[in-house]
Amino acid sequence: MAAVMFCASTGVADDTVVLKDGREVVGRVGALTSLAESTKSPPPDDAIRPIVFVDDNLRRVSFPKMLIREVRAGSADNFPTINIKQPVAEGGHRIGSVGPILRKDPIDQFGRFIISMKADAPGGKLDMIMGVTTIHPVWTRVESLTRTGGPNIVWDMRIATSSIPRETLSKIFANHVSRTNVDERLKVVGLYLNAERYSDAQAELEAILADFPKEEKLKQEVAAIRQLGARRALAEIELRRKAGQHQLAQMLLSKFPTQDVAGSVLQEVKARQDEYQAQIAQIDDTKKLLAEMVAKIDDSVLRRQAEPCVAEIIGELNLATIDRMAAFRQFHDSETLNAAQKVSLAISGWLLGGNDATENLSLSLSIHAARKLVREYLAEPVELKRAAILNQLASEEGGTPRYIAKILARMKPPVETPPQEEPDHGAYALSVAGLPGEALVNYLVQLPPEYDPYRRYPTIVTLNGGGTTPTQQINWWAGEPNASGIRLGQASRHGYITIAPDWTKKGQVAYQYDAREHAAVLSVLRDACRRFSVDTDRVFLTGHSIGGDAAWDIGISHPDIWAGAIPITATGDKYIAHYWANAKHVPLYFVGGELDGDRMAKNARDLDRYMTKPGYNVTVVEYLGRGHEHFYDEIQHLFNWMAIRERNFFPTEFTTSSMRAWDNFFWWVELEDLPATAKVHVWPPPQNARAVTTTASLRKSREGNQTINVMSGADRVTVWLAPEMVDFNQRIKVVVKGRTVFGDQPAPDSAVILEDARTRGDRQHPFWARVDVRR
Repeated sequence: MAAVMFCASTGVADDTVVLKDGREVVGRVGALTSLAESTKSPPPDDAIRPIVFVDDNLRRVSFPKMLIREVRAGSADNFPTINIKQPVAEGGHRIGSVGPILRKDPIDQFGRFIISMKADAPGGKLDMIMGVTTIHPVWTRVESLTRTGGPNIVWDMRIATSSIPRETLSKIFANHVSRTNVDERLKVVGLYLNAERYSDAQAELEAILADFPKEEKLKQEVAAIRQLGARRALAEIELRRKAGQHQLAQMLLSKFPTQDVAGSVLQEVKARQDEYQAQIAQIDDTKKLLAEMVAKIDDSVLRRQAEPCVAEIIGELNLATIDRMAAFRQFHDSETLNAAQKVSLAISGWLLGGNDATENLSLSLSIHAARKLVREYLAEPVELKRAAILNQLASEEGGTPRYIAKILARMKPPVETPPQEEPDHGAYALSVAGLPGEALVNYLVQLPPEYDPYRRYPTIVTLNGGGTTPTQQINWWAGEPNASGIRLGQASRHGYITIAPDWTKKGQVAYQYDAREHAAVLSVLRDACRRFSVDTDRVFLTGHSIGGDAAWDIGISHPDIWAGAIPITATGDKYIAHYWANAKHVPLYFVGGELDGDRMAKNARDLDRYMTKPGYNVTVVEYLGRGHEHFYDEIQHLFNWMAIRERNFFPTEFTTSSMRAWDNFFWWVELEDLPATAKVHVWPPPQNARAVTTTASLRKSREGNQTINVMSGADRVTVWLAPEMVDFNQRIKVVVKGRTVFGDQPAPDSAVILEDARTRGDRQHPFWARVDVRR
């Protein structure tokens, strides 16, 4: 496609940096001694530069050199760029800092718009007329235009080309690209192609063919673009399938385009359709077999007890749960098992998972009864009633710790939360108790399309900034509702639950670093876990502006909860400087603007620690020429980053710091009674204030010895145990502050499992036993 690929090169060599987590960042590569360092004023040549940045003309992406796997040398950026002639401001004052954006108009057909920012000027704001001057597949350059009512102000900023709708780009090109010059118009097609906007490229090329019907050779290029679009469509179907949106995936497969699409692609489409048809047929067949099998149980008492269990399976069996029927399907025609044993395989597989199915129907029915009691316990607020439920569980054969843990992992969320709107689009407005004496904490939830309580969903907890709302946070991540009330944003597309706590007080303009704010965020998450199928290993905390400040602080104060934290336009202050050791245990992704005042200079001390010390996973993104904004341009990169993150809830060693009484739980260690010097709840701290350092390790020998060692300044320590971290069939030695406090084989405890699942809301990793130590 020589004509289409004709372009104006930027002439800058772009390398590809491959990180150890699999991400690839393309652009001009450089190195820094500190993030506070100006790339225009580099340090001496012999300075140590542990921080690497990649400049792609839109963003400057920085990360520790230790995260790099390899750097692939590239060639000049030969992507097409289209220049737009504008009356650019020259010779005036160059803007050095961009205040909070108060207003940003849509880009008009001439590539111009007005942007208003908060400034020390008449009316408290500064209005700027901006113009698009260069459009590249990745980035668009926007510059300030000549001012008629005052001196020029020079401002050069970049926005993501992907954030500009095709309708807007088409109008700009119509006014700045000759409609009678085929080659010039083909540059537009090339730009769309290199931006992987294949439908836009096809529409533009078809418009060229309509205007120049003699250009027969371009018809072949239309076919080539259709082929690229088909590949993209197939990838989108796979994304939706992995997100559990099977109805949509099947609909897209049924309407998959065939014109000019390669046979290999159509074969993949057919294979996906056949796979779905086979799975649906298997589900229908399993339901039929199960209904027939329960009727064949000879014992009428057992049959009547089994019928409600079987009815539940038949009513709810789907693509997310068919794997639980593996044992039943394998042995449904076995001549050595009777009907009761076969039905038992189905019921126990449904409750515990296919690998834990049992042929003992009495046991399976007891496990079913135990699940009912487990659900009641988790939803019961009264302690005496919970104690009575525990007594009932103890009388059930299926009420042992092992079965309870399996039940927790596969049951629906314990608190039933009916839809709040009709039709049901998965939007909820809920509330939960905060700290004693404080008001209820309201929060919003948006579930992804085709939400299924039997699946686990990655989850975003997003915190609004001052002057913005939880609704705006939901809109940012999940998209604004369309005319039908459906959100089609990226969280919906990728299959994420989005949760937005109303965490600020009325008129709050700064993050306070206090217990109320922490409790608001954590209480909302735990309440949501009781109501919805949150994958607790893939929960991400994020926020904008002061919500970003909170996300940074709460993220590293409780690193065991999050798969990652994404502070956007955040400032680190107070406790953050003392909690840098905690940040090693939670991946961090910062987003901000190059011209957002002195924010980077303020943050550099803490970010440099993350960048230069071993073991940290941190990414810092600065948008060129931008200030204090929401940076929706970054959202695709954020989902790519989240897609490869998963929490490790059972680290074998860690070191953490605590400086507030509520920053007292870290994975399998909980602290109480911190020394007075570590309870700093008012800032600035007294001179004798010191954070409590806690170090914990788990060592296992080849001989089967298991030793847990905890050192902490807290007076009371609880060590929590789970089978993912230790073998309950072997002796465990627990040493706290150099003293052996436990040296026996721990006993799994149903009460510990259930109370832990109830209070933390984590049904994936309940603790089975605890060792409490007092000084």
